[in-house]
Amino acid sequence: MKAMIIKSFGTSEVFEVAEIPKPEIKAGYVLVKIEATSVNTVDTMIRQMGADLPLAPELPALLGMDFAGTVAAVAEGVTEYAVGDEVYGCAGGLADLPGTLAEYIVADVKLIARKAKNLSMREAAAIPLVGITAYEGLMRANTSKGQNVLVQGGSGGVGHIAVQLANYLGANVFATGGGDKQLALIEKLGAKGINYKTETVEEYVAKHTAGAGFDVVFDSVGGENMLNSFNAAALNGQVASTVSLVELDLSVAHFKGLSLHVVFMLIPMLHNYKREVHAQILNKLTEIAEAGALRPVLDEQRFSLEQVAQAHDRLASGQGMGKVVIDIN
Repeated sequence: MKAMIIKSFGTSEVFEVAEIPKPEIKAGYVLVKIEATSVNTVDTMIRQMGADLPLAPELPALLGMDFAGTVAAVAEGVTEYAVGDEVYGCAGGLADLPGTLAEYIVADVKLIARKAKNLSMREAAAIPLVGITAYEGLMRANTSKGQNVLVQGGSGGVGHIAVQLANYLGANVFATGGGDKQLALIEKLGAKGINYKTETVEEYVAKHTAGAGFDVVFDSVGGENMLNSFNAAALNGQVASTVSLVELDLSVAHFKGLSLHVVFMLIPMLHNYKREVHAQILNKLTEIAEAGALRPVLDEQRFSLEQVAQAHDRLASGQGMGKVVIDIN
């Protein structure tokens, strides 16, 4: 099968076209003909940093985590799926799991689900990693109807899904963005936009919560922005972070009695730990999408498998709006 592999870590120029063996099916897995895959920040991190990351695969490597496609073969004993089923998931591209920058993938059935009937393959391929991340964070923060929820980075890959899911859960949703395009998207998705470049945390907390703070803060920005999340949270509030690789003074969190939830959705893939939870979440996301409450935003530029380098560059540029998707077949 045709694939794009890397033989060294570094810039996007390391990708090269290759013909590699079609993966062999094994117990508990299905063979999927991939129609589309999407690029996530972690994909670019692995490509760049390689061995410096504990989740990097050995070289030569087949990267790519998300996919949507059609079941081409089913292992003996697998009863959940049949040939011809349209599925999606996040099932490879790290450690010992071959990725999705190829025509086929052998995927663990615990890491996939049927795709929503009202979404295209490209849209479905944009959801898994960011969708699972957003759903897990909101659930762990006990997000519920009527709460004031702030999504930091509401126009980003994870953030724009979190906005929609928080709306689905019945929360009053607010989200930060840094420009007119970002704020317009946030408003379109059903949240009240906050320009973090022109409003301080104190100002928007006073404006939208009468100074009480937000019940839940979903921080998809991370780093030093987590201090902003602590300051924006209500007393005994919940903060969910997807980017916590930072040293912080937790004094504000302490004196507010905050609960901090660190979301690292790759754990089931890396450690083969409770993988079935990912299938459960993906099935729930399919249900939400088919109810009309979830639709990913796709970047306007399209890329073929041979253009994976340009797709990585597009995501890294920060100029895209929505998920960057690669068409495979």
